[in-house]
Amino acid sequence: MSEFSLEVFQNEFLADGATTMDAIVTVTASGGAGGAAAAAGQAAEVLIVDTSGSMSAPSTRIRAARTAAAAAIDGIRDGVQFAVVAGGEVATTFFPPWGTNLAVADNVTRGQAKDAVSHLAAGGGTAMSTWLLQAADLFASSTATIRHAILLTDGENREDPARLDDAIRSCVGQFQADCRGVGTDWIVSELRKIASALMGTVDIIPSPEEMEAEFQRLMESAMNRGVAAATLRVWCPQGARVNFVRQVAPDVEDLTGRAVPINPLTSDFPLGAWGDEERDYHVSVTVPANAVGVEMLAARVSLLAGPDVVGQALVRAVWTDDEAASARINPEVAHYTGQAELAANIQEGLEALKSGDERTATVKLGRATQLAVASGNDGTVKLLRKVVDVEDPATGTVRIRKDIDKADEMALDTRSTRTVRVGSGAKASQ
Repeated sequence: MSEFSLEVFQNEFLADGATTMDAIVTVTASGGAGGAAAAAGQAAEVLIVDTSGSMSAPSTRIRAARTAAAAAIDGIRDGVQFAVVAGGEVATTFFPPWGTNLAVADNVTRGQAKDAVSHLAAGGGTAMSTWLLQAADLFASSTATIRHAILLTDGENREDPARLDDAIRSCVGQFQADCRGVGTDWIVSELRKIASALMGTVDIIPSPEEMEAEFQRLMESAMNRGVAAATLRVWCPQGARVNFVRQVAPDVEDLTGRAVPINPLTSDFPLGAWGDEERDYHVSVTVPANAVGVEMLAARVSLLAGPDVVGQALVRAVWTDDEAASARINPEVAHYTGQAELAANIQEGLEALKSGDERTATVKLGRATQLAVASGNDGTVKLLRKVVDVEDPATGTVRIRKDIDKADEMALDTRSTRTVRVGSGAKASQ
């Protein structure tokens, strides 16, 4: 069982009459089971591979998908339940051959599955709703508590968007999904919508040759998750309320809309499965105004692994007339507020660029460049420089490039939410 620890970073001092308290809560998990979930039969994995006609143009794409699927299957640990779904106009369970539930991984079934995926063929259209619903049906046949899917596509969904939205809603809470698009003919917003709702990630695989390594990395990460369901529980006192809860590292993800009320003072925010890792959360609350000298508990943040509370942190509020104390901005709060603004500016700038509004795109991407440089997010700076020519990074003065490669634009979009830790000097892996 993983051990969890929580640490709070905040400036607890508020000016007389101030009512907003912001804190960064760092959650660290260590000593995870690292495969015990698989041995106990509590992990399940579904590979969803696009087999629509576009996967044959060029033919290297479907061949690379076969190789990548085989590599991912090799990474599935003994005891994990698994299946492979071929996605076209309808979804088909390609393995196991009986198609109605999951196989259990061992040397024999992995070999059978790799033989099966070597025959994946491309043809037909793309209806992602059927892919997700097929995966949900397969997971429903399992008692596994850690349920994860890898979804690969190379194209745009060709069905009524409402059908995909309905399918996504029916899959929320049933499994998590990491989504990858190969090439440049898929729609970032479509995969982001799936990944965000299903507590996964989205990214581009620029060329077929990179597919195998990415599938191996995703499977390794999935196999190292030892906690099925972690939850951030936020309690506020009477008269206080949560403004928002946002994951800010390793990626920016707004969790506010996922709140599950427990009672009038408490809400749960599902976080999905965990391995040995560290994540940061920005918790913002509004508290009742108080007089100078009053101290109160603004929020109690707990981490639950399943039903058990495994860690807790306290957010304090102290009203003061010391202007220097109340005006001090906590560096962690300031940093991650900037990282969230950075992600928003990139996405808004790229959206403006697509609509032909170059002026807005220049302003937004210029501000993004300024924020990325100031925060040391060198990976994002590198991606921005492929979309804009930077004249003055300190002021955010940029010009939109005339020769933007679509893959570079999509990489900037998909990776716009990646952040760097405060003062770590770390580089966002791009």
